[in-house]
Amino acid sequence: MARVAIVTGGTRGIGKAICLALKEDGVTVVANYAGNDEKAQAFTKETGIPAYKWDVGDHEAALAGCAKVAEDIGPIDILVNNAGITRDGTLMKLSFEDWDAVMRINLGGCFNMAKACFPGMRDRKWGRIVNIGSINGQAGQYGQVNYAAAKSGIHGFTKALAQEGAKFGVTVNAIAPGYIDTDMVAAVPETVLQKIVSRIPIGRLGHAHEIARGVAFLCADDGAFVTGSTLSINGGQHMY
Repeated sequence: MARVAIVTGGTRGIGKAICLALKEDGVTVVANYAGNDEKAQAFTKETGIPAYKWDVGDHEAALAGCAKVAEDIGPIDILVNNAGITRDGTLMKLSFEDWDAVMRINLGGCFNMAKACFPGMRDRKWGRIVNIGSINGQAGQYGQVNYAAAKSGIHGFTKALAQEGAKFGVTVNAIAPGYIDTDMVAAVPETVLQKIVSRIPIGRLGHAHEIARGVAFLCADDGAFVTGSTLSINGGQHMY
């Protein structure tokens, strides 16, 4: 029987590419989304991958959503925590609401989804959790104290949960993308984008499918000896 995967924020951008890569590897994939019904329906029509709607930042909704997927599709073997938002601003201008929203979804969503999926993986002695962090969680970024804090938290969350899952056959890893040619990056002013690209040694933005292939490896049986790690896919922009 094929493994079952949930990819949060899975109907567009990096999430969509991850869904397609896992499907290509023979995984039964479910995409989660929070807002745009029209785009979710178009995604399902295009890919054949079902899309389930809930807010990953809502603890009870995440538990209920995962239970519904398990009932409809089967026990969840693979979780990719990809959902995330930005609410940028310097600390002087950042509201508590903007801080709280980013922390609730970007970091809280990882906890909520893991809380729903990890126990079953542990019981079945096999599981894969991949959390999508960010180069800005590693290096920081001006005007993103909320986003950088949440993504940095994901890296710590990953290492701690990996220790809890290791002896039960559950690996927990993170990927830290650099700047990828998604809608989020496309919204950056052209002059700013040019400066970003100038700092990437490879000389271009990354592509969503390049992140997806990293996720697919970590989710495969061949990735069983990798846990508690962060894979940086950033074109050499940040090395450490």
